[in-house]
Amino acid sequence: MKADHFIAITWIVWLNILPLSAQIPTLETGSQKPMPAEWIDRSTGHHIKRLTPIDQPNESFYFHNNPFLKTPDGKADLMVYYRGAQLYVLNLKTMMHTQLTHKLARKAGEIVGKIRREVFYQVKDSVFATHIDRATTRLVCIFPADFKGSISTLNANETLLAGSWAAPGKDSIYKLYPGKGEYFDRIFDAKIPHTLFTINLKTGALEKIHSENTWLGHIQFSVTDPNILMFCHEGPWHKVDRIWNINLKTKVIQKIHTRTMEREIAGHEFWSWDGKTIWYDLQIPRGETFYLNGYRLADGLQTRYQMLRDEWSIHFNISRDQKLFCGDGGNPGQVAKAKDGMWIYLFHPEKDHFRSEKLVNMKLHDYRLEPNVHFSPDGKWVIFRANFEGMSQIYAVEL
Repeated sequence: MKADHFIAITWIVWLNILPLSAQIPTLETGSQKPMPAEWIDRSTGHHIKRLTPIDQPNESFYFHNNPFLKTPDGKADLMVYYRGAQLYVLNLKTMMHTQLTHKLARKAGEIVGKIRREVFYQVKDSVFATHIDRATTRLVCIFPADFKGSISTLNANETLLAGSWAAPGKDSIYKLYPGKGEYFDRIFDAKIPHTLFTINLKTGALEKIHSENTWLGHIQFSVTDPNILMFCHEGPWHKVDRIWNINLKTKVIQKIHTRTMEREIAGHEFWSWDGKTIWYDLQIPRGETFYLNGYRLADGLQTRYQMLRDEWSIHFNISRDQKLFCGDGGNPGQVAKAKDGMWIYLFHPEKDHFRSEKLVNMKLHDYRLEPNVHFSPDGKWVIFRANFEGMSQIYAVEL
């Protein structure tokens, strides 16, 4: 055997017996641009890998929009994501990327239907669905000229899309005041008419289901009951009773959280995987005491986990087995005013509080891009987006 062949074989064998931490570098996350494809976070000891190519920006979905489904044979998990302006799908086992959409402007909607195996989105006044396996696209509907709504959620049996419509005054405020800090209070104070609607995916029929002269958003169907739609009263959280449900059959509206003191806030709500509980950020009062609160729909029973100021996160999420939570932290400019809150967190529920574990040091990330954490379907990773390499990319940190 030639010497160079012997060295190569010895190197491969050595790599196979070395622990992971000895095979990939240990670095401060974001300390170089680009980072390697994989590294160990020096601050936390956790293994991180980049899931997307770095030649252009890539973004994962908003925290309560599930981007995952199985391959047709059930052997691997897929994740739909944005690569630039287009939608792609990533096989999390083979790491193969497949383009789904082409030559269209940036879309809105980002809704994955695992039964239909389609991703739903909206371009201007038109709603489309692209098949995730075949990459074929169909037109679902076109909004009427006098009702330019926006889709945001798909019900559990994938028969209805839902979203909201706002009177034209809302767009006027957006154009004049494009920054969130500028438009947020103005839209709330304007008391602009809003309407919740559904779109029947068999017929394309649009039905208006509820209207108010206030900002309606954060619309999410129950993950198990096709007739329960959660929505929120948007605006300054300390001024609104934010979280509500509407039953599409009975049209009964239910308030989920009732404020117990002045300046108490609740928000960034999301469903548990069994559809029994709504979880949300709760602060009593705003910016002082921090909880993740769960409201059980069957009987109103509440489960509350307290956390430290630095552990508060812009968004939280829950694992498929509902035993763990994760959070994306926050910079000092967020509501918690945390001095050391720029981390991706794993939370272990213990009685009435969280025991936190730091997964990723996010101190070199610009939080104007919210990380929007998701547990991978197998529960082994937390997936998030970040810009510490100079532009938005998608990463996974191993638990």
